[in-house]
Amino acid sequence: MNDPRPPYLRIVADIERRIAEGELAPGHPVPTTRAIMREWGVAMATATKALATLRQAGAIESASRVGSVVAARRLPSRAVGGLDRERVVRAAMEIADADGLAGLSARAVAARIGVATMALHRHLDAELPQLIADAAFAEIEYPEPPPGWRSHLRVAARLQWEAYRRHPWLPRLVSITRPATLPGLLAYGLWTLRALDGLELDPSTRLHVYATVVNYVRGTAVNIEAEACAELDTGMTSKQWAEARWPTDGRLIAQLTDPGAEVDLESLFAFGLERVLDGLTTVITPRKVRR
Repeated sequence: MNDPRPPYLRIVADIERRIAEGELAPGHPVPTTRAIMREWGVAMATATKALATLRQAGAIESASRVGSVVAARRLPSRAVGGLDRERVVRAAMEIADADGLAGLSARAVAARIGVATMALHRHLDAELPQLIADAAFAEIEYPEPPPGWRSHLRVAARLQWEAYRRHPWLPRLVSITRPATLPGLLAYGLWTLRALDGLELDPSTRLHVYATVVNYVRGTAVNIEAEACAELDTGMTSKQWAEARWPTDGRLIAQLTDPGAEVDLESLFAFGLERVLDGLTTVITPRKVRR
């Protein structure tokens, strides 16, 4: 089965694997741009992008008179003091799922997996939020894109929404203006942007279309965690809460209790998404598709 990821992400994954398995230890030089070009048979731009992604993710750093080396303070994919990175990140996600981001810390993760806090604290405390956000997006299984930009963006929005449903803490870790450049997050962005391939959109418009959809989904999803907590605290759904709170003879309650007029986060998300796509139609459809 062919790897659907773009070449530079496959290179990133392979170098991460070498770091994880100890083939490349902290402080050791990583393949140069030219070495990557030779080994993977890619252009210089692809090799440069792979190294830039690794550097932005904190996997590598620059060393005087040496060049790019494995970062000394990086928790590799499978090792810091014998710890398994996937095990650490999975434990962190389980804590966030159960207790929210407020309960997430190196101390809590260390206690969960049965190691000393200092084994994690220096390496992971600041990185845990980014690592679990990336892991949450890495769970997404991407289908074959449907034809048409609108259908493609609708599926992309739904995939993002479902990730937030699985992990209600996730919207707070997604930034539109300062996005993290980690493999799982990058894979989502690249898959989503494919919806706009072949359209005569300038780079700025293309990026704004993408960010508008992502920001709409994220903005709606920030309510998931609060709604779940409210339902747990009150024992009532949002509809039941409205029925108990509003005067029974008011016009609003008559609409809220009408089975055909029920409003919840899922219906708000679906309705609003179509309106966002309607609005983007005014930007995209006047432009011709390249043949």
